[in-house]
Amino acid sequence: MRKDIQLDIDKAYGFISKESVKGYANASAAAVKALYDGTGKGSDFLGWVNLPTETNDALLSEIEATATILRERCEVVVVVGIGGSYLGAKAVIDALSNSFAWIEKEPNTPTIVYAGQNIGEDYMFELQALLKNKKFGIISISKSGTTTEPALAFRLLKTQLEEQQGKAAAKDLIVAITDKARGALRTLAVQEGYKTYVIEDNVGGRFSVLTPVGLLPIAVAGFDIRELVAGAKRMQDITGVEIAFEENIAAQYAAVRNSLYNSGKKIEILVNFNPKLHYVNEWWKQLYGESEGKEHKGIFPAAVDFTTDLHSMGQWIQEGERTIFETVVSVENSDHEVLVPTSEADLDGLNYLAGKRIDQVNKMAELGTMLAHVDGGVPNLKISIPQLNAYYLGQLLYFFEKACGISGYLLGVNPFDQPGVEAYKKNMFALLEKPGYEEETKKIKARL
Repeated sequence: MRKDIQLDIDKAYGFISKESVKGYANASAAAVKALYDGTGKGSDFLGWVNLPTETNDALLSEIEATATILRERCEVVVVVGIGGSYLGAKAVIDALSNSFAWIEKEPNTPTIVYAGQNIGEDYMFELQALLKNKKFGIISISKSGTTTEPALAFRLLKTQLEEQQGKAAAKDLIVAITDKARGALRTLAVQEGYKTYVIEDNVGGRFSVLTPVGLLPIAVAGFDIRELVAGAKRMQDITGVEIAFEENIAAQYAAVRNSLYNSGKKIEILVNFNPKLHYVNEWWKQLYGESEGKEHKGIFPAAVDFTTDLHSMGQWIQEGERTIFETVVSVENSDHEVLVPTSEADLDGLNYLAGKRIDQVNKMAELGTMLAHVDGGVPNLKISIPQLNAYYLGQLLYFFEKACGISGYLLGVNPFDQPGVEAYKKNMFALLEKPGYEEETKKIKARL
């Protein structure tokens, strides 16, 4: 039987007591129960909780078949979406891909690029220039089809694809992942005859990586979505209602975070020592930032890539304001072996490392950093992953999702809405003089 990811909270003690963490046991159990019973805040967005066990073979086979078509017909596939509509897929794809796949791509595998996650004019111009004279496909992800950033990108890319391939051929290279019955993208997909997948009403974007939103791009990139789902299912099983607090790592992580928060630690820094995990950090930041940052409460989620950022942010973490704690994601085993060679002159002074694996050097940097930061007043949590593969990424993503729901309930907020996201949109629409915003336009122009 495969090992599971592990949580080590020992280096948080000394900053908080074991009793304070155990004090969250009953509330954590109640939060887990509320997630399964649908009795907590945001209960209409809990479709992700049982998603791993409810994802059936027929859906996975259909996604794999669609992915095969795009893989066979496309040199490039553009994933159009913002927030959770692209971050989960990018996190998994980047974690599992060759670090230099953008130069030396795998045979018979399209390059995956992203659009609709920004409104950069130069970015869009350069993307369209890249796609010129290339066989490309589009996966458009949006419940409504009217979110400004992805809608704008999709309009441009759809037009370009139709001009390059012809309208009849283009429709077979566009997949829409959207609402099952309503919205602009659903309407267009029906009119044009696009292949479609459903984003269920009860799954929010930041919890959607294990739906077709994440699974289709990951499959197009050539990775095993069945293993991803299997890992998530295993984590669902070992963090369920019947699992005691002492054994439930999602409940423990939520409890420790809230205990640290209430002791004055207001910023959590997610740390990796493997550059492939950069976008897992970015996905995590959205998951926790959007879920907990409400009612003037919530831990601020930040992230760093070590050892790179030890030469920049490391100084602040070691000696800055003591309002932070770190959660280190540690990959136990690397996929490849590289040994340090001997140098006769030893001008760089590295012969003491000769014969050692690069990963051994990295692990000692990891351990040394954790000890230094704890000594410097920074509590450290550690999440250990046996291997960086689809199965353990599935475990990790579901672990963070489950812990996020529990943590939000312990904090006393609704972890599944995001009312604050609408503020910038109202101002932007007013400034752009969008129809229906006439009064807001007058008011905002008066302010300016």
